[in-house]
Amino acid sequence: MPHCIIEYSTGLAKFVTPSKLVSVVHAAAHESGLFVATDIRSRALAFDGYKIRTDKEYFLHVTAKIMSGRNQEQKQKLSQKIMAALEKLDLESIILSVQICDIDKNCYAKTTI
Repeated sequence: MPHCIIEYSTGLAKFVTPSKLVSVVHAAAHESGLFVATDIRSRALAFDGYKIRTDKEYFLHVTAKIMSGRNQEQKQKLSQKIMAALEKLDLESIILSVQICDIDKNCYAKTTI
């Protein structure tokens, strides 16, 4: 299970829909081969207020929160898959970034109702 959280500049919606961003990141996480498709959760959050480099207009940052226990190579593979998928969107004047974070299994709680 990864939780893929996509943070992006609201203005990007002129070029790519939030649902497309979610689909692209979700598919990349699945294509990493590290997760079962039904275990992946993806969501997007738009930001109106932000400050970035003066030579770029937009940002798109993905944080993939995964259960601890994956090795460095697996985390890098996931990061690279997501970044490659984002780069295929062919967006301009943007800063793209991906971060993989471990979730401490001892502190994580989940239920389905």
